[in-house]
Amino acid sequence: MIGYVLCECLIYDVQSLKEKRSVVKSIISRLKQRFNLSVAEIDYHDIWQRTAFGIAVVAISQTRAEQELQKAIKLIDADERIEITKTIYEWL
Repeated sequence: MIGYVLCECLIYDVQSLKEKRSVVKSIISRLKQRFNLSVAEIDYHDIWQRTAFGIAVVAISQTRAEQELQKAIKLIDADERIEITKTIYEWL
């Protein structure tokens, strides 16, 4: 089972693309270190207060994939610099 989530976010207290990239890289790095998943910034590259992450995981069941994706979402949500505005799950 392949689970995928599109996670659109607002980034607070950044005034430039450089500051945005710092926040995004930090989150991506933490996700990759803590969980067995793939993650990338997939949209809003030139807008400094928005981003979208694509997060994918391969698991033996949909339940297990969903658990891993929810852990990733919780990690993002725990970061005070960023707010999740939209999440879309897909299953393959």
